[in-house]
Amino acid sequence: MATTTAKTSSKSANKSNLHQSVSNMEEAATSGTKKSATVPPSEGTAAKSAKPAANGSESVAGFKLMAAENATEAAAAVKPKAPDTSKLLDIGAASFGAPVMSIETVHGFDNRVQITSTASYPWSAMASLLITAADNSQWIGSGWFISPRTLITAGHVVFIKGSGVPGRDGWVKRIQVMPGRNGASLPFGSVTSTAFRSVTGWTVSGNEQFDYGAIILPTPLGTSTGTLGYGNYSDADLLNTVGNIAGYPGDQPSGTLWYDARRIAAVGPRKVHYDIDTAGGQSGAAVYRIVNGKRFAIAVHAYGGATTNSGTRINGEVFANFNAWRA
Repeated sequence: MATTTAKTSSKSANKSNLHQSVSNMEEAATSGTKKSATVPPSEGTAAKSAKPAANGSESVAGFKLMAAENATEAAAAVKPKAPDTSKLLDIGAASFGAPVMSIETVHGFDNRVQITSTASYPWSAMASLLITAADNSQWIGSGWFISPRTLITAGHVVFIKGSGVPGRDGWVKRIQVMPGRNGASLPFGSVTSTAFRSVTGWTVSGNEQFDYGAIILPTPLGTSTGTLGYGNYSDADLLNTVGNIAGYPGDQPSGTLWYDARRIAAVGPRKVHYDIDTAGGQSGAAVYRIVNGKRFAIAVHAYGGATTNSGTRINGEVFANFNAWRA
């Protein structure tokens, strides 16, 4: 089995710090911190904005949290055609194996609804990912913008661990980023990236509590699509909020965006748990809350469970790395 050595952001990585930032590029990411507890979102220059509901969820036609919500606007004009990803598996299966449903789960009745107004913010800030691994196998995942050139995703989207397939493990080769994708329609086009970030807790240890990473684009596409904010919130604050997730599941028509929301069920130092329905392909999607009409990510969706799904919590260390990775 081929292995890949991650280049660290310093001459010698601190092995005791599992949040040590690493990159597949020579100009590896550097660690940095900011004192602010949140980074605000941007609604973008090209995307229309959708107004959220008053109960902490999105106003999506057909979706119910406590009561019926308002409908979103119609989809924008068709842009360049997207690739067919209908037969591809979630990138999680590369590291964890099949079935993909063991990674991300629908519990009981499927509450997800399709988003068709993908050219409107916040949906425009969320991207369908076509991932090409080191062995040229292809997979799907999800990501979201935090700055003009940086998307956040799961660590296992950018770095494959323990696949058992020769030549597959390590940094992926490239990722085609398609923000606001709606099936064959790409309202913002697409950009391919070969620059990625993660942390040693994932790339070296394979610890699911450190399963987060970033994609750095060669162009500032996020200026048009808008960005999500993100924050390091207290346990009490998270337990008193509604979690929202929108991503690109593989069990639905190719490249379509699906949304669900529910109150946060439990929190730990490095994980957030929620009974929000997801499926394979949504690895890397944002788990976000709505505060005064603004969207702030609280976790990176990555795993399923018998009763709840879970994501890597944006705690102080994760928050600092996001700040350092912004480009």
